[in-house]
Amino acid sequence: MKLTFGTDGWRGVIADEFTFANVGRVARAHAQALLDAGGRSAVVAHDTRFLGGAFARSAGETLQAAGLDVTVLKGATPTPALSYAVRAGGHAGGVMITASHNPGQYQGYKLKGSYGGSATPALVAEVEARLDGPATPRAAGGLNEADVRSEYLGALATLVDTGVIRRAGLPVYHDAMHGAAGGWIEAFTREYLGVPFHGMRATPDPLFGGVNPEPITQNLQATMQAMRDVSGPAFAMVTDGDADRIGAVLSGGRFFNSHQIFAVLLHHLASQGKRGIVVRTVSTSGIIERLAQHHRLRVLQTPVGFKYITEAFLHGEAHPEDAVLIGGEESGGIGVQGHVPERDGLLNGLLLQEAVAATGLGLDEQFAQIEALVDFRHHYDRVDLHLPRPIDRAALMDDVAGLGALGGHAVQEVVTMDGVKLVFSGGYGMVRASGTEPVVRLYVEAPSDAEVQGILTELRERTLRHLPG
Repeated sequence: MKLTFGTDGWRGVIADEFTFANVGRVARAHAQALLDAGGRSAVVAHDTRFLGGAFARSAGETLQAAGLDVTVLKGATPTPALSYAVRAGGHAGGVMITASHNPGQYQGYKLKGSYGGSATPALVAEVEARLDGPATPRAAGGLNEADVRSEYLGALATLVDTGVIRRAGLPVYHDAMHGAAGGWIEAFTREYLGVPFHGMRATPDPLFGGVNPEPITQNLQATMQAMRDVSGPAFAMVTDGDADRIGAVLSGGRFFNSHQIFAVLLHHLASQGKRGIVVRTVSTSGIIERLAQHHRLRVLQTPVGFKYITEAFLHGEAHPEDAVLIGGEESGGIGVQGHVPERDGLLNGLLLQEAVAATGLGLDEQFAQIEALVDFRHHYDRVDLHLPRPIDRAALMDDVAGLGALGGHAVQEVVTMDGVKLVFSGGYGMVRASGTEPVVRLYVEAPSDAEVQGILTELRERTLRHLPG
């Protein structure tokens, strides 16, 4: 069976493509790539998906048999904690058994670099090229287990102003979506904050309560209901299945999207006097650009995918004049200065708690201030079109790129970095087609909800014209 790798590893349906035999194939190829590059050790972890612990143990034993010293982390572990363990321990790489935000029937084998972040495209390609290739015989390495939670939470405590949160006394609400962060924010709150804690969907569930473990509106109805009777500036931080992405639900049960979270975190860090480049993927809100300009911070725009943000963080570590302050993507993955070059939903949730505690203002109030500060009104929605058959991607992109107006707004700039993004005054419309499945993603930001929906309809109709037959 041919295994197809994505941007940072491989995923598949459990018992169909994702089997113990195939995990062994990938682990042997991964071990060869690490050993050939001079690596000597690796760390393996898993989230709450079906057979996660067994798959992690199997991968660890295969890596060990190939010649690596391997540490398997105990229990369900957030991806950023695995990345932290790799970097802090000086290991050559890491393996995270997770399919992140995908449905419960999926599992995955994520590759992590020695720096504690998504593997470079070069490493992914090397592992894929070594599948079923000859192995260089080596003596087996060692195999042990470890618990990284205490050390990782201690590292987070150095990045968050726990005193401000403690003095404010605002309760911490956390929805783990039945994923890997269940119990971790509670432990941090108990040990470092001493404020009331309210947990939601904290128990492990391989099926994630029947929803995809992605912190977006349709998957957060239970959280919205739980927050309906809460008042004041309190909010619920929400982490996805492997806890590298962040979402939020405000008091009263209102959803607070990833663009708004990115803006609040950027403004909070910059207002503390912290400096550095702001890295944004091409599908993020235009308010990020304006806010960065307000704080006189450089902006780097990248294609979609956190690997590009990781590359910017690593470049900044080697060249301090290009150090990154914050990097974020539309899907809720955000990394910040001073930590591993990785998305970290737990850290971002705690930093949001810090921002609310420091200002006394709810996240929505802080975002409204940002809108006024940069004279920008943010309304946003995204639609993933699951098409009945493949589409002519090139023809669709050429068609969209040729549009001179969108929703009555004159197009000011056409960005073809990743798909086609049409920028107009006060927003954008963007079309991206998947390279592996018949899915076209539509992103729209505009000055009002009505305009957002109108432009989405316009882009949907234009996309469907390109269906064959």
